[in-house]
Amino acid sequence: MVLAAGLGTRMRPITDTRPKPLVEVGGRTLLDYGLDQLEKAGVPRAVVNVHHHADQMEAYLRDRRAPVVTISDERERLMDSGGGVAKALPLLNGDAFLILNADTFWIDGASSNLERMIAFWDPTRMDALLLVAALTASVGYDGAGDFSFATDGRLARRGERQVTPFAYAGAAIMPRAAFDGAGDEPFSLNRLWNKAIERERLFGWRLDGLWLHVGTPRAVAEAEEAIMASAI
Repeated sequence: MVLAAGLGTRMRPITDTRPKPLVEVGGRTLLDYGLDQLEKAGVPRAVVNVHHHADQMEAYLRDRRAPVVTISDERERLMDSGGGVAKALPLLNGDAFLILNADTFWIDGASSNLERMIAFWDPTRMDALLLVAALTASVGYDGAGDFSFATDGRLARRGERQVTPFAYAGAAIMPRAAFDGAGDEPFSLNRLWNKAIERERLFGWRLDGLWLHVGTPRAVAEAEEAIMASAI
């Protein structure tokens, strides 16, 4: 599941005329970077939700062959991250699935982070597995972090007035069962992650490589500089 329906307000004025997932960084769209990671990990199908400039999104994705893309249409109502996944459940296969944000991407280290997450995923212990990036290995992120790691890989939320060393990097694995009873109202995935924390079943996988958070027009230039530097 690729979450691509947001309004991209922080990316204005670029997003006045195009959806944020179609903003180009280094000659490729943000959306392509995410779909390329799924293809690299051997994921055959992806569901992409659309809302802002939905016609542009559908036209752009029409010829994508790997992964094969199915559209979840949110034109009438934006469902937020959790609600977007819940709405798309009939289109998603399997007992668990990957969930990607369309506005962040990363440069892998020695191997595919998604492949390693898939191998680490254990539904007997986990209600969610999140890809998290060290703030020291990120570009374009100006926040105080989201999580801290326990020694066994469990995640804890950043406390008020604290700075934590890891931020959510925009990829997760969650079981279909986590969305049981979700209903048809908009809600954030954070609601389910908080429940997982209470059950001590929220785990993290540390990103190997460089995380690129592209939230503003300025961050586009920063990400392009990082991509060029990584190719040297």
